[in-house]
Order: sequence, then C-alpha cells, then structure tokens
Amino acid sequence: PSALLIAGLGASYFSGNIENVSGSVAIASAICCIAAIAGLADQKTARTGNILGIAGVSFGLASTAADMSIVGATAPAFEQVGILGGVGAAIGAAVASVVGPTELPQTVAGFHSLVGIAAMVGAAGEYLGNAGELDAGTLSAIYLAVFIGGITFTGSVVAFSKLAGMMKSAPLALPVRDQLNLGMVGILALGMAAFLDPSLANLSFLQGLDAEAVRLSSLEMAAVLSSVLGFHLVASIGGPDMPVVITVLNSYSGWALCAEGFLLNNPLLAQVGALIGFSGAILTWIMCEAMGRSITAVIFGGAGKPVANNGNDSTEIEG
Repeated sequence: PSALLIAGLGASYFSGNIENVSGSVAIASAICCIAAIAGLADQKTARTGNILGIAGVSFGLASTAADMSIVGATAPAFEQVGILGGVGAAIGAAVASVVGPTELPQTVAGFHSLVGIAAMVGAAGEYLGNAGELDAGTLSAIYLAVFIGGITFTGSVVAFSKLAGMMKSAPLALPVRDQLNLGMVGILALGMAAFLDPSLANLSFLQGLDAEAVRLSSLEMAAVLSSVLGFHLVASIGGPDMPVVITVLNSYSGWALCAEGFLLNNPLLAQVGALIGFSGAILTWIMCEAMGRSITAVIFGGAGKPVANNGNDSTEIEG
C-alpha cells in the first residue's frame, strides 16, 4: 500500500494533479506517525508501530519532494537533497547496525542533538535568506527554533556523554545554579524582545545599529546562550536520571520541529513536531511518576534541590 501511494504521487506529477495528491500524502504521513506511537505503546503491536513509523516518514519525504516540485525547485536542488539524504541514511543505517539494546538511550540522545542543530541552522538560514521581509510571527518562530534547538543540541550531547561514560555521572553542582539558569532565561527573553522590536536596542549598548544588525546580534546571542543553557541544565542532573532527561529532550526536539513547521509554512512538519513534543512530555511525566522524581527538577536542571557541599568543611566529633 505504501508503494502504491507513493507511485500514485509520482503519476500525479504527469497528470498535473500533484498539488492535491501531495496534500493527501502529507495527511497519510501524519496519520501513520500517530498510529506508530499508538502501536509502539504495546509490545504486541510494536512491530506494526515501527512499520507504520517508517511508512509515515517515507510519505513525509515523498510529500516534501512533491512540494519542492510544486514551487519550481530545479534539478540541482533535488540532487543536493538526494545526496544529503543518501549520506544521512547511510550513516543512520551504519549506526543502527552496531547499536545494542542497552545502548539505545544514548543513541537516541545523539540523534536528538542532530535535530537541535538542524533546527538552529534551518532557522538561521530562513532569516539570512529573507532578512527585512519577515513578519512578527515568522520572526518569533525563528527565534524560538534557535532557542529550543540550542538547548536540545548541547543538552543531548551531555546526556549522550554521561550515558556513554564520557562524562562523570555526578551532577554539576554550581553554588548559584538556579540563579544562573534564571539569568540566562531572562537574557534570552530580552534578546527575543529586541529581535522582534529592534528599536528596544536604543536602550542598551546596541544603540546605533540598524534594525537588521540588532536582529542578527540577538539571534547570534540566542544561539550561543541557549547552547550554554542546555549544557548547564543537563550537566546539573545526575546520570541515573538521564533516561528521563532524554524524554524531555525528545519533547524539546518536537517543539523545535513544530517551530520549524510554522517558520516554513509546512503543516506536516508542525503536526509531527507537535506530536513528538506532546508524546515526549507525557512520557516524561509518566517516567517521573514511576521513578519518584520531581518533574520540575528534571526539566529545569535540578531546580529547587539543595546543592551538594563540595567544600572541605570538617566537623570535630567529641565524646
């Protein structure tokens, strides 16, 4: 059935009805992805869920190729996409062939890091290619994609490193951990305000710059600071909680994709991103309940927990 649907999409190109068929294939992709998650929820139907997931992704790729054709993409553009897709598929197959069941968590974390950096690069490319022509909604999506993508990228790298034994499992316990996180979030919020309304820069050290220079500076700051925030949030959580952290990062990657969907005016990307975001958030809540962990502490890098005393204080015991 999947091959027939994709073949029908190819035939619609020659009949001149590709736009309508492309939309139908995109809907089929979203339905298959939703059904895949439902199937993976039960061990008896997990294999079917996996097949539906593969079909959903295949339909999404086919629909995207059709949309490229509709907007007049040239042959070199298809060649570039094909080469990059082929290289990515080869790398993915090579990695999957050597990963054992016990190594799946860090593998998932590694793949999430790629989603994060892809969201950042895609958003930056959209801005640089259309600077001065974007409305407030698109600018908001660009900034949020960079913000969430940065946290997902570095946070996933730290989670991978801890699970793979490349970093110490103990949480990073800075004395002003919570204040540092809040400070970075506050600066990122101010950066978004300046990105949306460059005139606010007249109140800061950025005064004198033109609007696009202010926006570019704000976006660069968001990319760097969100990456630092992602590193610090995950590094502040101990190794035993990394499986829960991975589900949080899974949710973050979904919201980054959702922002990309709004940014690129791609309903399928927004739908699948929201699906991943919500499912990751629900799974995080379920795992926190099962493991007796505070969901707030997991999401916000151990917020509210006392920082361990790593000093050299000694206590004299008498008696």
